[in-house]
Amino acid sequence: MFTAVSTNQAPSAIGPYSQATDLGNIIFISGQIPLDPATMEFVSEDVKEQTHQVMKNIQAILKETGLTFKNVVKMNIYLDSMDDFSIVNDVYASYLSDPYPARAAVEVSKLPKGAKVEIEAIAFRK
Repeated sequence: MFTAVSTNQAPSAIGPYSQATDLGNIIFISGQIPLDPATMEFVSEDVKEQTHQVMKNIQAILKETGLTFKNVVKMNIYLDSMDDFSIVNDVYASYLSDPYPARAAVEVSKLPKGAKVEIEAIAFRK
C-alpha cells in the first residue's frame, strides 16, 4: 500500500490524483505544471519562468517527504513545443547536479490548463 503526499507548498491536485505517492522507498511525484500554490494560477506565460515554478513545486513535494533532488532517479518532461527544449533544459539543470537522474523529454499536443511544460519525477529513499 502507499501513502498520499500532500503539501500546501505545492499546487493542490486539479483532478482525482495525489501530489505524490510514497511507497516507503520510492516516491512517485505527479506531473507538476507552473501553478503558484498560493493562487493556483500560472506564474507567467514565459516558458523559463514556468519551468522554474514547476521545479519549485517538485522541490516542495520532495521536501515534504524529507527528500531533495539528489534522491530523484527519473524525470519525465512534457513540452508543448520542442522549440523550448534548450530553455527548459537550462532551467532544469540549474536544480540538479551530477549524477543526474534518468530522463525523457517529449513534445505533446496539449498540457493541462495550457501549460508550456509539465514535469513528473520518481525519487528513491535510501
